[in-house]
Amino acid sequence: MNATEVDRCDVAVVGGGIVGLAVACELVTRRPGLRVAVFERESQVGRHQTGSNSGVVHAGIYYRPGSLKARLCVEGMRRLYAFCERHEIAHERCGKLIVATEPSELSRLDQLEARGRANGVPGLARIGLAQMRELEPHLRGLAALHSPNTGIVDFAAVSRALATDLIEAGATVWTGCEVLGLQRRKGAVAVSHSHGETSAGRVIVCAGVWSDRLAVAAGAPDDPRIVPFRGAYLRLRPQARSLVHGLIYPVPDPRLPFLGVHLTRRIDGEVLLGPTALLVGARDAYRLTRMTIPDLRATLGWPGTWRMMGRFWRTALGELRLAASRRAFVAACARYVPELSPADVVAGPAGVRAQALGRDGRLVDDFVVDDLGQLQFLRNAPSPAATSSLAIGSLLADRMEATLR
Repeated sequence: MNATEVDRCDVAVVGGGIVGLAVACELVTRRPGLRVAVFERESQVGRHQTGSNSGVVHAGIYYRPGSLKARLCVEGMRRLYAFCERHEIAHERCGKLIVATEPSELSRLDQLEARGRANGVPGLARIGLAQMRELEPHLRGLAALHSPNTGIVDFAAVSRALATDLIEAGATVWTGCEVLGLQRRKGAVAVSHSHGETSAGRVIVCAGVWSDRLAVAAGAPDDPRIVPFRGAYLRLRPQARSLVHGLIYPVPDPRLPFLGVHLTRRIDGEVLLGPTALLVGARDAYRLTRMTIPDLRATLGWPGTWRMMGRFWRTALGELRLAASRRAFVAACARYVPELSPADVVAGPAGVRAQALGRDGRLVDDFVVDDLGQLQFLRNAPSPAATSSLAIGSLLADRMEATLR
C-alpha cells in the first residue's frame, strides 16, 4: 500500500496502526478535500500492537468511570461493530466471563460489576456456577461477570479496510516511510522521514512504542516514558479447542493495567492462552532475546523503571516464572479450566505492549494526549485502544479541528 511521494499536506498522521488510520478517516470524512497523509514505517499497516494482540473487542468493564478509556471503549465498541458490519469483516459477539475462583476475589468482582454498570456496559450480568457451565461447560469457579457484547475480530483486517477507505477518499497512506523528526517551521511542521521531508499544517502522532521519542524531540515533556512489555501466548492444539467456547478472564489485580493470563477464542478458530507481561530490552522484542542499546538505555535510564520494579518485584518474578515454564503457564489457566494440561498447548504468537510509565513509577492507566499547538501526540494507547480506535479518532479529530478553525 505504498504511495507516491508527498511534499505537502494539511494534516500528517504518524503511525499506520488502527488508531492512526481511524483519526485520518475521521478527518477526511468530516472535511472532504482535506489533504491527509498517513506515514507508516512498516511495509504494511497494522503490523505492531494492532496486529499482535488477542483480537478481543472489549466492552468497557475495567476502566475508571469518567476516564477516557471508560468513555471511549464503550463508544468505540459500538462503532467498531457497525464498521465491521458495513465492511463485511468477520467478527463475533462471543461473550466474556470474568471468573472468581477464590472467596477473596468476590469483593473485587463486586467492584468490577459496579464499574461496568457506571460505564454503561450493555448486558452485563452477575452469574453463578450453573449459568457459567451453560456458557462454558468445562469451567470452574464461584461466580462470574458475563459480558455478552464482548467479542472478537481481526484488528489487522479492520486496519486494512480503514486504509482502503482513506485511499478511496483521496488521502495518502505511505508505507515503508519512517518518520524521523518533527520541526515547526514558518506556520507549518516539517516532517522528516526516510524518504525526505514533507511540510504539514498539522501533525497527529499515533506511533505506539515510539510515540514518546517523537514527542520529547518535538518539545513535549519527558514524562511519561514508554516501556515495552512483551506478551507471549500459547495455543491450544486443535483437539483441545472445545474446552473453551468464548473468552475466560481472571479477576484482575487492581494495581496493574494488565488483565492477567486468560483464555481467548479468536475469529480464526484458534484458542490462545496468555499473555504474559514481561519487561523487555527492545520496543520490537517479538523474540524474547531481542535487545537494542537505545531501547535498553531508555528503559533503564528512566527513574520510573526502578521505582516500578521496587514496587512490583513479586509480580515480576511471577511473570518470569510464567515465561520460563510452560507447566506454570498452563497451571495458571487450569484454575478456570481444570482439564487443561501441558500436552494440550503449543507455542503461540507474541506482541509488545507500549506502556506509559511515570517518573514516579506509576503505570499510567488511561489514554494520554499531549497538545502542542500544531502538534498532537497520543502518548499512551494500550488496550483497549484497538476497540476504542474509532472513538479515539473522533476525539483527536475534535482537538485538531479546534486548531484548524
